Amino acid sequence: MNAKQKNLLIRIITAAVFFVPLYLISEGIIKTSLPGWAVFALFLVPYLIVGHDILRKAFKGILNRQVFDEHFLMTIATLGAIVLGEYGEGVAVMLLYQVGELFQSYAVGKSRRNITELMDIRPDYANIETEEGIERVDPDEVEVGTVILIQPGEKVPIDGIIEEGYSTLNTAALTGESRPMDVKAGDEVLSGSINMSGVLRVRTTKEFDESTASKILDLVENAASLKSKSENFISKFARYYTPIVCYAALALAVIPPVIIMLTKASMESYGGMGEVWADWIFRACTFLVISCPCALVISIPLSFFAGLGGASSRGILIKGSNYLETLSQVKTVAFDKTGTITKGNFAVTGVHDSSMDDAKLLEYAALAECNSNHPISLSLKAAYGHTIDPSRVTDVREISGEGVMAVVDGEEVVIGNEKIMKRIGLDAPRCESVGTIIHMAVEGAYAGHIVISDELKETSAAAMKELKRAGVERLVMLTGDAETVAAKVASETGLTEYRAELLPADKVKAVEDLLAECPSGHRLAFVGDGINDAPVLSRADIGIAMGALGSDAAIEAADVVLMDDDPMKISKAIKIARKCMRIVKQNIVFAIGVKAICLILAAVGIANMWVAIFADVGVMILAVLNAIRCLFVKDI
Repeated sequence: MNAKQKNLLIRIITAAVFFVPLYLISEGIIKTSLPGWAVFALFLVPYLIVGHDILRKAFKGILNRQVFDEHFLMTIATLGAIVLGEYGEGVAVMLLYQVGELFQSYAVGKSRRNITELMDIRPDYANIETEEGIERVDPDEVEVGTVILIQPGEKVPIDGIIEEGYSTLNTAALTGESRPMDVKAGDEVLSGSINMSGVLRVRTTKEFDESTASKILDLVENAASLKSKSENFISKFARYYTPIVCYAALALAVIPPVIIMLTKASMESYGGMGEVWADWIFRACTFLVISCPCALVISIPLSFFAGLGGASSRGILIKGSNYLETLSQVKTVAFDKTGTITKGNFAVTGVHDSSMDDAKLLEYAALAECNSNHPISLSLKAAYGHTIDPSRVTDVREISGEGVMAVVDGEEVVIGNEKIMKRIGLDAPRCESVGTIIHMAVEGAYAGHIVISDELKETSAAAMKELKRAGVERLVMLTGDAETVAAKVASETGLTEYRAELLPADKVKAVEDLLAECPSGHRLAFVGDGINDAPVLSRADIGIAMGALGSDAAIEAADVVLMDDDPMKISKAIKIARKCMRIVKQNIVFAIGVKAICLILAAVGIANMWVAIFADVGVMILAVLNAIRCLFVKDI
């Protein structure tokens, strides 16, 4: 509990100590000979102790021409009750309203602390070796290229490459999963990880502000600035609702007494016009207390805040509550294949129809692809297994979606798919092997083809089942790979459909077609690696970057960032979003429903101030408690 909350608690307790005996006196339970003015003056003491800040905020609002807020409602309602002689009710309303405010403040603070603990990845210092020994400095002061020392138990402060040492890193704060990762010299380490065992010397590759931990924290902290439709609805609702209920309360206080006075109807139930005015003004004050929209204004943003924080704790970073709301409506999920459904660890599994020695064919393939970092190119280089001399390669020309033309050792080499073979006038023989088929031609003659296969991720099939259980109706794979490969992956994982042999531009068109087929209210998510799929991620209703740990491009391109490469996280993200939206809708219906009933009861004179207190403070406390449930997503 912070100092502000402690101060409010002390004021509440002090006011309650004054209020209880005074209330007993006012109700005649304790007999006293105090005159009425003295009782009035004594009731003002607890009222001002507990409510002076509310009165001050209401007065400031009037001065700033921002009259219609909850502080104004509470001030008018409680002062009205006191003026009418209902001292106990007036003080009780203010006292219990502040109890609700304290509870709300504590609940929000607790949820913030929980999120801070779960996302406790911001490092406090970095160790730099100097002539005098190890010096602790602020991570902001460390320049790129500086060697820092990371002791066991310390957080990695800045992204970098290990120069010396061997250790195990705990990346749970980044991924949401406790999976120790062994690292050694030459490996990349990401800020926010915790060094578990050995001492590491790391040369920094980024500034602190550009490191992974800072980017993640900025993303989480800025998520609240992007409001969902529900939050915008509540903001607009409160903006119009508050003045409407104020004018309605004024009408309730004035119109019925005027009608009674003019028609002299129902006067037999009153002792005179003074009682008529007192009764209807008290009803208006009760109406104002009930009408306070605190439950909605507080609980709805808190629900989204808790939902975003709960998702972050599981390694799912959602960039705003608007994306959380969109994610809850996803009924179609489109996937990239490589690195999303499959591991992306391509390996050469065969060389067929070769007109030259297999090793020579692989050597030419590796040389022709020497300038590329595509997974297929890397697998060709790995299969060759020798150091590549780029000086042997000239006139490299890449043809998007087809392959590469190059001159290797003076010979023209063409490598790629069937399209590039057709481009040079050759018919590529059909290969029955399942995998990516890389055809080659040397000096205009067909030289053979290489089969490269990719493994499915262990959880891909289970992830598709979970998505179907979560209510996702279409699971579509979009890939540039061959039809046979796509069909095999779709069959093994349980995808509902696939589209193969797509160029990057074709993927965008395929997503547009899928969007056009989505019924009203259904949303489409695209899941990719966030680097090569930026146009598709942007075009989908919601883009999900997967396995994006440390990837700047992924964090920039996507609306949702999954910090590891487990496809099971997709269904978890959708379930978290749906749980959050269920709670938001529950709070809206509950708060508006209870208030509507109580407002009607107040208008007809059935509801008193105690009912008003429940309709305001009670509903707010219940709504806030319900909103906090969004934090609990571990077993969802």
